[in-house]
Amino acid sequence: MRVALVTGAAGGLGRAVARRLAADGALVAVFDRSPGRELDLLAEEIGGFAVPADVADPEAVREMAAAVEERAGAPIEVLVANAAYMTMAPFTEHDLDDWWRIVDTNLGGTFACVQAVLPGMRARGGGHMVFVASEWGVIGWPGASAYAASKAGLISLAKTLGRELAPEGIAVNAIAPSVIDTPQLEVDARAAGVSSEEIRRRYAERVPLGRTAAPEEIAAAVAHLTDPRMSSLVGQVIHVNGGTTRARA
Repeated sequence: MRVALVTGAAGGLGRAVARRLAADGALVAVFDRSPGRELDLLAEEIGGFAVPADVADPEAVREMAAAVEERAGAPIEVLVANAAYMTMAPFTEHDLDDWWRIVDTNLGGTFACVQAVLPGMRARGGGHMVFVASEWGVIGWPGASAYAASKAGLISLAKTLGRELAPEGIAVNAIAPSVIDTPQLEVDARAAGVSSEEIRRRYAERVPLGRTAAPEEIAAAVAHLTDPRMSSLVGQVIHVNGGTTRARA
């Protein structure tokens, strides 16, 4: 049985990814910043276990990865780096500490996770990593400078590690979703000063498909990228966006 680690698992997208990987036969460790009943219930539902830690704390991430491998009795074979933090503000008004917290969480946290799981993947002779980036990391977005920059960094990191780690049988890729229908949309709605329903309508209008993506659709893309039969898919960015952009990055 493959051992998978999904970060940011308490959110809507993380839950969908954890459920999909478990349904495909993986033993899934669900990782989020704080312990809580929702995380425990998810772990119970999918037959995995919960490992709370702050992704922005490299030492805590290393301890978490070691605990996962000890409990599973095997190295982590699949890493899905989904943990993210976002606030929105005009660039010149964005609090500096908060700006760097976004980058440290989204990009720095993924860096820490990769470093933590890499020795185990090397020991077993291979693995899969998927970084959850964003369409905003490709095209940018007003009021989301830190978030977009951090996600662009994830795209570059996936391309670089894809080249660097492929000779060791470790496939690294990224997905760049457009707007996903999760509670994260509340941040966008507050920034725009509108209701959740209105922000969903506005986003849907700019999608050729006519709607935002469901978390399960992103989870299906993750499952595809972590399929052992797809190990030659390396350093790619999969754009799951309903047609809003073409894959140019």
